[in-house]
Amino acid sequence: MKSTTIARNYAEALLLAAEAQDGKGGSVEQYGRLMDAVAGALEADERIAVALDSPRVAKATKAALLERALADVTPPEFVRFLQAVVRRGRQGLLGEIAQQYQALVDAKLDRVHAGVVLVEEPDARLEKQIVERLTAALGKDVRAHFRADRGIIGGVVVRVGDRVYDGSLKRRLAVLRRKMLTGE
Repeated sequence: MKSTTIARNYAEALLLAAEAQDGKGGSVEQYGRLMDAVAGALEADERIAVALDSPRVAKATKAALLERALADVTPPEFVRFLQAVVRRGRQGLLGEIAQQYQALVDAKLDRVHAGVVLVEEPDARLEKQIVERLTAALGKDVRAHFRADRGIIGGVVVRVGDRVYDGSLKRRLAVLRRKMLTGE
């Protein structure tokens, strides 16, 4: 079984657990933040990853470490989920499980992520306008990720999934140049 499929299965199980807890307030999004934090901690501190991956450390010890580290800051169901992942030797997939979980939450909440490239970093008002227009155009809740690139000269480039909407001045000039050279 491919790691992506395995990670997706774990992410689906975590989503079900979060939905069961959602009556207690925002668990679906909270579990996503927690998974991102755990995956980030594993990336940032190699000692944590080594301890969880090491066959020399007993699975019961790993479970106890997780409980001690997270019991006061996370719901018990989340800790039990992590313990189950470690018990089955799948701790190497925690980063991928976090990604798959976010994808499931995005689908559940009818949300898409858009990469937005502008010449300069936008102010809060412009960010809000762009998000509102993208939300209206796409019919989904848009989470925009902005970055600046002076190379586009002007305009905006938006990437949603594998689709690119290029309204940059650089592209318009290239089209105009091509038309002038070919005589269209």
